[in-house]
Amino acid sequence: MKNDPKSSPAPSETAARGGNFRVAIVGAATLKGRELNEVLTERNFPARDTRLLDDEESLGQVDAVGDEPTFIQSVLPEHLENIDFTFFASDETYTRNTWQMARKAGSDIIDLSYALENENGVTLRAPWVERELGVAPAIDFGGAPVCIAHPAAIVLALLLLRLQKACGITRAVATAFEPASEHGRRGMDELHEQTVNLLSFQQLPRTVFDAQVAFNMLDRYGEKSLPSLGSVNERIRRHFRQLAGGQIDVPSLMLLQAPIFHGHAFSIYIETAHPMKVDAAAQALKGEHLEIAQGFEDSPSNVNAAGQEQIQVMLRQDPEHSNGLWLWAASDNLRVAAVAAVECAESMIAGRPRGKVQ
Repeated sequence: MKNDPKSSPAPSETAARGGNFRVAIVGAATLKGRELNEVLTERNFPARDTRLLDDEESLGQVDAVGDEPTFIQSVLPEHLENIDFTFFASDETYTRNTWQMARKAGSDIIDLSYALENENGVTLRAPWVERELGVAPAIDFGGAPVCIAHPAAIVLALLLLRLQKACGITRAVATAFEPASEHGRRGMDELHEQTVNLLSFQQLPRTVFDAQVAFNMLDRYGEKSLPSLGSVNERIRRHFRQLAGGQIDVPSLMLLQAPIFHGHAFSIYIETAHPMKVDAAAQALKGEHLEIAQGFEDSPSNVNAAGQEQIQVMLRQDPEHSNGLWLWAASDNLRVAAVAAVECAESMIAGRPRGKVQ
């Protein structure tokens, strides 16, 4: 279960402009969809109408937009009519089957499912990294779809780019620990059922991972599991490369499936051009979206990171290499992706006509 956030994000600057936009969340019943709904409310996104849409299994479920209860509806052309921003938080297959409806309706599209990353004209984005690089997103009046980068790629890019500026990284090796929530509620449920069944000596469900995940660490899933862990590893590397824009090499990366429900964890080793003390590295990392651990109680963990926008980081000097540093980091994968998606939508507002129904 996710902890309550230590502090709510600052309201968006766009909130003062008034709620003139209509928003739809496709996949509103998914973990990503619910997180996205929360972030839209917390940042006071200027929406006068938010429609929650999903597949037939979720129809009729009661949810809330802000303080207002609402029902989840089906994804139909009439439910996307006059929508300004459509967020796709569903699985890849469902996004591919429905996104053209939003495009035909004239909606701006923000994809959190990765289904559109290889479509022509789609831009991969991560506003946190863009700001770190000093890249201002161009105003697009054509409504080109946006794909949100993998949250692990966002975290790794932000950490390594800051250290690169300060000390010049000559080598970087990262192990990322994947949570079950990256497979949505089905992944969370399967990990839970496997845990319970193992303790009661029952057969393990293997529909999602096709392997034992409970009380186990994996470098690959079973053959029937899609997407494969290797393909996710490659997606993170690919997204990192696109986000970093040649400013830093892609780190050597090993992605492991961990028996955890929520939150990414990272073990990162870097070697710098010149010896760098932990205090200097911590100073280089300081800035928005990062929280440097000061002691045992706030040490990074997937539990402590749950519900937080901040990436938690702790640093240690490598005892054998004067140029070596270790980073232990944790982040809320769903929150990082949701905040990135909403910030993208905020930056796209300038490209939407205002004051009239689209």
